[in-house]
Amino acid sequence: MKKRSRLFNTLANTVMMTWTLLIVLPFLLIFLSSITDETTLVVQGYSYFPQKLSLDSYKYILRSSNTIVKAYGVSIFVTGIGTAINLLLSTLMAYSLSVKDLPGKQVMSFFVFFTMLFNGGIVPSYLIWTYIFNIKDTVWAQLLPNLLMSAWNIMLMRTYFTTSIPDGIYEAAELDGASRLTIFLKVVLPLGKPIIVTMGTFAGLAYWNDWTNGLYFIVKRTDLYNIQNLLNQMVSNIQYLVKAESSYVSGAAVSIPSTAIQMTIAFIAILPIMLIFPMFQKYYAKGITLGGIKG
Repeated sequence: MKKRSRLFNTLANTVMMTWTLLIVLPFLLIFLSSITDETTLVVQGYSYFPQKLSLDSYKYILRSSNTIVKAYGVSIFVTGIGTAINLLLSTLMAYSLSVKDLPGKQVMSFFVFFTMLFNGGIVPSYLIWTYIFNIKDTVWAQLLPNLLMSAWNIMLMRTYFTTSIPDGIYEAAELDGASRLTIFLKVVLPLGKPIIVTMGTFAGLAYWNDWTNGLYFIVKRTDLYNIQNLLNQMVSNIQYLVKAESSYVSGAAVSIPSTAIQMTIAFIAILPIMLIFPMFQKYYAKGITLGGIKG
């Protein structure tokens, strides 16, 4: 039995190490490509052992450091506020749908599920947000459309509240005279922390990586660009300079490390997520120990 256990542990550790490497190596390749000399990158291609290193791409981006800092500020603000509102609305809706005796529960569940299958389309949504809600060229354009509430998150949270939190806990709270709001605050939120953190991670990633809202609704107020919009604009500008036919622009474009800059932009965009995500890992395992009724 000990030999089998050791063999299983060795195999499991090998598989996990291999899987970890497969996850980490692409990020390492992006970083190495961002500090590789442009000529070396074009000739040699992407490599874990570049022949010549260069920080030209970072120097080029640092020339717009003020703009990048402002774009990071917009991304942090939008991601923080948007994720908080998303979780508030999603948890309230999910808890309401998890209540067994809620009047009209089936009808509301149908409407939530229906939005997962069908939507009005890009053009009608654009017209509504632009001409009715007037969010064009405002910070609301980065917050409200598409990301404020997710039907998928609501369904997952409702399922968790229904299956992972025993009915006995709800019944005990009701016998103690707790109201629905008290049960939500004192029971559902503490016991539902794993799914709330998980859904918050999804919502935060969606807000951080979103660039379509800025593309559609931010036209003149480029100071409201988030980091994704700004980096996308920088990539477009670099591609324009590289492909320009004018001899003056072409001569200037030769010194622009276009390929390395794209890797630098990708690394800058994902770096905050890589630093913040491990901080929430501890919450994912808490669901294993939650939900038991003590006699």
